[in-house]
Amino acid sequence: MAKNYDGLAKTIIKDVGGKDNVISVVHCTTRLRFKLKDEKKANDDALKDTDGVVTVVKAGGKYQVVIGNEVADVYDAILKEGGFSGGGQVADDDLEDSNMSLMDKAIDLISGIFTPILGPMAAAGMIKGLTAMCASFGWLSQNSGTYQVLYAIGDGFFYFLPLILAITSAKKFKVDRFTAIAIGAAMCYPAIVAMNSSKKVLFDIFNGTFLHSQVHATFLGIPIISMNYTSTVIPIILAVWFASIIEKWCKKWIPTVVKTFLVPFVTLLIVVPLTFLIIGPIATWIGNALAAMTSAIYGFSPVLAGVLLGVFWQVFVIFGVHWGFVAVMMSNVAAMGYDQILGLSLGASFPQIGVVLAILLQTKDQKLKGIALPAFISGIFGVTEPAIYGVTLPRKKPFILSCIAAGVVGGLIGFFGTRMYMMGGMGIFSIPATIGPKSGVDMSVYGLMIAMAVSFVLGFVLQIALGKKSVDAAYDEKQAKAVQEVANQADVIAKAAPASNTDLNVSTELVSPLDGELLPLSEVKDEVFSSGAMGEGVAIEPSQGVLHAPADGRVVMTSPTGHAIGMKTKDGAEILMHIGMDTVNLQGKGFETLVDKGDEVKAGDELVKFDIDEIHSAGYIVTTPIVVTNSKDYEKVSVVCQGEVKVGQEILDLEGATEKEASTNENPQIA
Repeated sequence: MAKNYDGLAKTIIKDVGGKDNVISVVHCTTRLRFKLKDEKKANDDALKDTDGVVTVVKAGGKYQVVIGNEVADVYDAILKEGGFSGGGQVADDDLEDSNMSLMDKAIDLISGIFTPILGPMAAAGMIKGLTAMCASFGWLSQNSGTYQVLYAIGDGFFYFLPLILAITSAKKFKVDRFTAIAIGAAMCYPAIVAMNSSKKVLFDIFNGTFLHSQVHATFLGIPIISMNYTSTVIPIILAVWFASIIEKWCKKWIPTVVKTFLVPFVTLLIVVPLTFLIIGPIATWIGNALAAMTSAIYGFSPVLAGVLLGVFWQVFVIFGVHWGFVAVMMSNVAAMGYDQILGLSLGASFPQIGVVLAILLQTKDQKLKGIALPAFISGIFGVTEPAIYGVTLPRKKPFILSCIAAGVVGGLIGFFGTRMYMMGGMGIFSIPATIGPKSGVDMSVYGLMIAMAVSFVLGFVLQIALGKKSVDAAYDEKQAKAVQEVANQADVIAKAAPASNTDLNVSTELVSPLDGELLPLSEVKDEVFSSGAMGEGVAIEPSQGVLHAPADGRVVMTSPTGHAIGMKTKDGAEILMHIGMDTVNLQGKGFETLVDKGDEVKAGDELVKFDIDEIHSAGYIVTTPIVVTNSKDYEKVSVVCQGEVKVGQEILDLEGATEKEASTNENPQIA
């Protein structure tokens, strides 16, 4: 059954300041990105405490509500509930152009070009890597049709990468996408590719350097510096950027009536030749220079490079700087056939999830458990945002421990010499991308697996040994406040009742105040009640939204928000009934109190009406504890039934003194 996100959507809209405070909303992989009129109207703390919300991040002029893997479904509910126009999905590092630094603009450009294709690119890389692995193990013959088809699925994406990047670059540079595709198609045209490998060489240039190139043909007498543009990245991006300038210029002077065909006509006639003559060679040399530079850094000390990149990789991810490494990686693969740098980061997610697993075992906070488990699962596949923003970063020390462990995994990857031969998946799905077309599954691949396993265990051990105190610090403070709140309620009940000088209260029984399913108090998702700290009792998952009196007595406490009520029964039992968990946050919405403090009531009288659907839709549970806060005044409090119960059915037996014993205690005889 599909999960209903309407309640969560209502809560989020309310806590970002309401519909009128929202200018626009879009979403990325894990976050809702609001542009608000006034961020001061948003309730950060309430949002962070909402079930279904991981945390809140403010960056780039956007108010970001981190949801996790279910963000697309929540986004749809937000649009429906708020009546907002759909802005759709954006890049993870989507930022406003205004007031952006040069670095932010560069990151925004790179992420905007690569983010839309990462899914299919990763899938193609995995298929290509797995096909190479099958051939390496002898499971498939490279001459078989099966191998050829599978390899075409994987390699085709990378071979025609300029065409694919032409589409995303066109969107970023605001160029007609079909004009951009035509530029990319010309760069991958078979005759152009064949010309680059022709045995006919007119002359060589830059002999003995990484800029060495050959000239095989001319264009209008001008030498064409031959380059192979299949699988390349930088040439097509620069070519489309140049096309954006030419296209804009053409639109200024070409008459509207012929713009449809003359603008692309002139643009292509100018851009494509200049790409082959100038832009392509320069872009290729830039790529070769990047490859030479990164190889030099890696060559100095692969282990040191791995340690540094591993330690800071998650920090790079937070600030979006990691996109620069992705661009360099793609450039290196095009220039050398492999990349050594980005591969050093492939294991960084594993210490993160090792720490998260330890926290999952250490925490008492049910909400944190609810965030940590899916964060752990998604982290296995390389998606670490839920783990970072929802679990480790807010607690600081676990994040630092994960970065330390990531440095170890980076050093191990550098030691084993792992390389990336294509862009693959993330997490465990990155392994196929490290299988060489010629080397197959060698020690560099096994080394990556070893490093991943070691870093996972190291992250787990470091958190268990050093990070426990930081796990529930905020939760413990919140629980202390909650305990004090309920204790205050219990104290009000106790003070409102006449003092008794009996050792034990007289035995009595309590009937069910609700229709619903009876639950042990230990199953309540709130340690204040489940621990028994407030007294013994039982809980009910109500099926009807009316709370009744469980015995004859007097109302001694009513909550202003209607979510809690206290009674003193005629036999001296002090009862606290608390409708739902954290429902005080609703500020009375969905509750109607039917009695006042001091009212005398009979068993079965209606005390509070509450709207179960409304409470659920706001993201809260309605599990209701019925607690005997003066349990110490009874020898034993026993639950006498189980399963479904009806109003008026006996549920608790409070075993104390007999009426005679109580009478004797109240009127002691002098011997």
